[in-house]
Amino acid sequence: MNKFPVPFSRRQFLKRAGLLATAAGAGPLILSRSTFGATAPANRITMGFIGTGRQAAAANIPQFLALADVQVVAVCDVDGWRLDQARQQVEKYYAGKSHTGNFKGCAAVKDFRELLARPDIDTVMISTPDHWHVPMAIAAIKAGKDVALEKPITRSINEGRILARLVAEHRRVFRVDSEFRSLDTFHRAVELVRNGRIGKLRSIYTESPHEEFPNEPGEAAPPPSELDYELWLGPAPEAPYMQKRVHTPHNLKARGGWMRNLDYSDGMITNWGAHLNDIAQWGNNTERTGPLEVKASGQYHRDKVWNVLESFNAWYRFANGVELFYKMGDPHIRFEGEKGWIQVNCSSNKLHPDKFQASDSVLLTEKIGSEEIHFPLKTEKRDFIDAVKSRGQTLEDAEVGQRTTSLCHLAQLSIQRGGVKLRWDPDKEQFPEDEAANKLLNRPPLRGPWRLE
Repeated sequence: MNKFPVPFSRRQFLKRAGLLATAAGAGPLILSRSTFGATAPANRITMGFIGTGRQAAAANIPQFLALADVQVVAVCDVDGWRLDQARQQVEKYYAGKSHTGNFKGCAAVKDFRELLARPDIDTVMISTPDHWHVPMAIAAIKAGKDVALEKPITRSINEGRILARLVAEHRRVFRVDSEFRSLDTFHRAVELVRNGRIGKLRSIYTESPHEEFPNEPGEAAPPPSELDYELWLGPAPEAPYMQKRVHTPHNLKARGGWMRNLDYSDGMITNWGAHLNDIAQWGNNTERTGPLEVKASGQYHRDKVWNVLESFNAWYRFANGVELFYKMGDPHIRFEGEKGWIQVNCSSNKLHPDKFQASDSVLLTEKIGSEEIHFPLKTEKRDFIDAVKSRGQTLEDAEVGQRTTSLCHLAQLSIQRGGVKLRWDPDKEQFPEDEAANKLLNRPPLRGPWRLE
C-alpha cells in the first residue's frame, strides 16, 4: 500500500480550530435558504479549494460557486495574498446571494492538510502547480474526499497508475478538470466520429500552442512575505526563490513561471496535450488504453530556470491502426477517415463554420439518431457534482486522465531517449524492449515526507 502522510487527525484539527463542540464533531456552517434558494442543506455538496491562483480565481471558484447545490466551505493556498483574495471572492458571492447582503464564514488556511482534516468537506478542487497534483490528490483520497483535479493530472506514468488505483480502491469520485468534453464543438466532433460519419477512422492530428518565454525576474531573492515558499516547493527539489520560478506576486492574471520549469511542470506538451489528446482518445475509443508505438522529436528551452520543450513533434500508432500526430502549432484537432474529415479549431467554443469544419458541410448540422452513440453534454463541474451525488463515474475519471496524460509523457520519453521509436504495452504500461525507457516511467524521488511509497 502506498503511504502518504496527513499528520493532522480530524479530531486534532477540530480541537485546534475550536470546532469540536461535541463528541460527534461539528458539522458544516449551514447557509440560509435565501443564499441557496430551494436547495436543502442535506442535498448540498461541500467543497474546499486547494490552490487559488489564476485558474482557480478565473474559472474554478466562480463556476462551482454558481452551482446551487455546492457550498464552498474553505480555501487553501501557500500564498497569503492569493488566499485572502479567494476568501473574499467566496464571501462576496455568498453575501450577494444573501438577503442581508453580508456573509462571513469561508475558512482560509495555508496548509492543505488542515483543509483535508475537516470532516465538513465532501470534495476538493485542486488547482495547484502540477508537481503537487498527485501528492495532494492521494492525500485527499485517503482523507475520504472526492477529487476534481486540474490537468495535467500527473508528472509521470507510474504515479498516474498509483493515483488511478487508489481512486478505485477507496471508491472515490474523481474528475479531470478539463472543460473540452463539455464544449459543443468537441462533443459534436466526437459523436460524429464515433457514429461513423467520416467512415473508418484513419488519422488524428492535434496541435498545442507554442510555448512563450516572456521576460521575468530570474535572480535569487528572498520570497515575498506572504508566500510559504518551502511549502510551495513541497515535493520538488530545493531551489532558491525567484519570481521566474514561481508566480508574479499580487497578480491573478499572469501565467506562472513554474509552468516552464521541469521541476514543476512539463510545459505545453502536457498542458494542452491533456485537453486535445483527451478528445483524440475519446474519438478513437481508446480512452482506457494507449498506443502500441510512439516516436517523437523535440527541443528543450535552455536558460537558468526555464527548460521545458519549446518544440516537439510526436507520432503514435494504436492497435486499431489509427495514427495520431501531435505537435506544436495552431491549436486544433482533426479527425480523418475513409469518407472525410472533421476539424475543430480551438479559438472558439461555439459551433461556427470557421471554427468547426468538415469535408462535407452536411456534417455540421446532421442529426445523430436516438439509437446511436450519445454522450452527456454538461460542464465538467456539473459532471463532477452529479457523480458525487450518484456515486457514479464521471465522464473523465482517473483512468481516462491517466491514459490521456500518458500519451503526452510517452512522447517526452521518446525525446529523452534520443527520438527512438518505442514499443509500448498499454496493458502492462511498460516498454517491453527498452529498460532504459522503463526507468523513466517514474518521476524523480519526491523530497521530504511527500514520497509515494
